[in-house]
Amino acid sequence: MDNIPLTEAQAKKLWQSILDSAIAVITKPAEFYRGMAKTGGFGDPLIFLVVMGVIAGVIRAVLGLFHLGMVGSAMVALGSIIFVPVAVLIFGFVWAAILYVIWKLMGSSESYETAYRCSAYAAAVSPIMAVVGIIPYVGSLIGLAWMLFLLVTSSVEVHKIAAKTAWQVFGIITAILALMSTCSQIAAHRAQRQFGSWEREFGKSQGETTPEDAAKISAAMMQAMQAEMAKQAKEAKEAEKPADE
Repeated sequence: MDNIPLTEAQAKKLWQSILDSAIAVITKPAEFYRGMAKTGGFGDPLIFLVVMGVIAGVIRAVLGLFHLGMVGSAMVALGSIIFVPVAVLIFGFVWAAILYVIWKLMGSSESYETAYRCSAYAAAVSPIMAVVGIIPYVGSLIGLAWMLFLLVTSSVEVHKIAAKTAWQVFGIITAILALMSTCSQIAAHRAQRQFGSWEREFGKSQGETTPEDAAKISAAMMQAMQAEMAKQAKEAKEAEKPADE
């Protein structure tokens, strides 16, 4: 039967294998990728990816309970523990497909399975990045830089691509992702401050809130959003005037 549960010895061996792989990727990435099996099925890298996602999700949830990061309540923290591993599981296959195409264009002769293994084991840094990520802006940039290094390393050691080529290609991709990440964080912090002011306003009247009060708060939220959209539209229109003239 394929569904026979793991024995205690097998489970311990599996956890030890995951731990050893994570430590190797973090401390000796070139050596790890050089000796990584290019085939053998999706099972081992898939389990490794999910475990790293669970650990990263738990770390983000715990930090969020102390208002470090974007998670701020017990319910949202629980959702983070569930959502992050699922997102990692799904995105893992998509990200591997993207990398597979990029590596093929760069001259790699390796299979999709090999690309998946390279990207899955790179998730070893996810728990550390969950901690570093609490640093505004800088945390995400450190994570992207580390991932860039791992992608270049796997390109050289597994796909036999020249280091210069790998640095150029993945460097450009990382720069674009860094710009997008910074812009999204700026927008998220602005939204967080705005919602915080609405939350404080709602909290002042909590316990004596009437339907009329709730309607006023909702109206204020809508007006603020409309004002912000109108402001952005006006700025965009003014920016176009010199070009027309």
